[in-house]
Amino acid sequence: MGPRIAVSLCGHAARRCVIAREQYLDAIRRTGAEPITVDPADALPEEFDGLCLTGGGDIDPARYGEVNSASLDIDDARDTIELALLDRALARDIPVLGVCRGFQLINVRFGGSLEQHHLGHSPKYPPEGAPVSDDPAGADAVRHVIAAAPGSKLAAACGDEAFSVNSSHHQVVTPDGLAPDLRATARVGELVEALESPAHRWVVAVQWHPERTAQVAAAATRIFEAFVAEVKRTPVTAA
Repeated sequence: MGPRIAVSLCGHAARRCVIAREQYLDAIRRTGAEPITVDPADALPEEFDGLCLTGGGDIDPARYGEVNSASLDIDDARDTIELALLDRALARDIPVLGVCRGFQLINVRFGGSLEQHHLGHSPKYPPEGAPVSDDPAGADAVRHVIAAAPGSKLAAACGDEAFSVNSSHHQVVTPDGLAPDLRATARVGELVEALESPAHRWVVAVQWHPERTAQVAAAATRIFEAFVAEVKRTPVTAA
């Protein structure tokens, strides 16, 4: 049996959510780890060796001290259980991987904030006057090229060369909104595309979706292998 990875999920029955759920779980299984699914209505798992915070709806802006001006699909129960999972993982200093919403949640947990609506990073919200892509392979993502900061955990995982990633989100982390204790390790223009916590063993988060392997370069998917390799290095099971 491989290490146990708590994987936070939205719990919705919509087809796109079911597909996303399987993509995340398959990404964890391919590394030789055992995913433990955690939906908003679930109790906290008693034991887990690593935590993967996945994509989904927006975080309640009240969590970072703002009123809701453009946030969508807020699920307070999910916010609550994911923050509790993250607190437990940080207290035990076990590896944490954040993906898209998970990236944003980690920033919020560390005291950062989000820009609630930003054009150009989702096909649903193109820049003003720009056409929506009719490329079937890119119909649910925008493409960017990023490079990991030298010496970062992201660079150790994905390499030092630039690589392409996907983007399907309307909320972003700006330089001003980045939590003071977190380090930006990749950017798209001025926006933070990846971050990590220097104070913890392995807390890394990416704004892109590495579980969608057909939409990203192979280097972008290696974050899962690096995450689980760190979990396997010194597995912890006590809750």
